[in-house]
Amino acid sequence: MAMPMRFDPLVDLDGIWTTQLAERYLPLPELPDARYECIDGRLVMTPAEVGTNSYGEIELAHLLKPAARAAGFYVYGQVNLTFAPQRWIQPDVTVLHDLPKTDEEDRWVPVHLCTMAVEFASPGSRRQDFVDKPRRCAEGRVPYFMRVEISRRLRHAAVELFALGKFGGYDTVARAVSGERLRADAPFPIDFDPAELLP
Repeated sequence: MAMPMRFDPLVDLDGIWTTQLAERYLPLPELPDARYECIDGRLVMTPAEVGTNSYGEIELAHLLKPAARAAGFYVYGQVNLTFAPQRWIQPDVTVLHDLPKTDEEDRWVPVHLCTMAVEFASPGSRRQDFVDKPRRCAEGRVPYFMRVEISRRLRHAAVELFALGKFGGYDTVARAVSGERLRADAPFPIDFDPAELLP
């Protein structure tokens, strides 16, 4: 008699993942610290951030928070930014213009609440950080997108701020590297040296 096949969510749910299935099966016991994102029912897993990026994310949130709060925005860390039940990403820093109204929205934050998504580029997810995530956010009409690149070895940081353009993609509105200042008036006053993100 043949042994019954063991259920493996990574295999058996491939292509049909939804927020509801994620609630039931994630995180996976063998990968508790992975980042779980989903594009059209396909789970995308990446390892936890490198220490330098993690440090920079916290520093950036501290730098943005006073001006954001004064302008009525809310600075979050990683959230499940949700475009549809089968599509969500987890930005490294997320700025909302409105708070989630329910426990469900708090877990699966609707994209229409988001003003700016911030991604810290990682070597293992370069295509996602430079192409896929900005495109998803633009399609979801997120008004601003920020990308940060940090090189621990070179003691270098670069930040680029994008705004949604009239043709649906993002246009660069400000960029700076270590030793310069990133300045912008929107979505709220931003003024810092990317070097401040380095440990």
